[in-house]
Amino acid sequence: MKEQVIALVTVVPLGTATTSLSHYVAACLDTIKQAQDISYQLTAMGTIIQGPLERVLELVQKMHEVPFAMGAKRVVTTINIDDRRDKPTTIEGKVNELLTIKDSFDNGFHLGE
Repeated sequence: MKEQVIALVTVVPLGTATTSLSHYVAACLDTIKQAQDISYQLTAMGTIIQGPLERVLELVQKMHEVPFAMGAKRVVTTINIDDRRDKPTTIEGKVNELLTIKDSFDNGFHLGE
């Protein structure tokens, strides 16, 4: 597997006719679904994307353009990239690791023990 990054992307059109942004999110999601070699997870506050760095950045640029194509005059896109190169990582792997740690805390484990 080629090196993968995990990115959290938020695309926000500003100055829209209504406060609802769901149709913009749906259009960005369609762009993601068309992408090759990309995994994603939609969340309430952004989309997590996994793939080769150059593909993720290319996809983010396409997502950024979607609201403009829909009539927005201004768009703010925020990207957080986790580029770990010492071992392979996946969206699911990161979530599972956190759940395992949470279970340890729930079972009485505390840091420093």
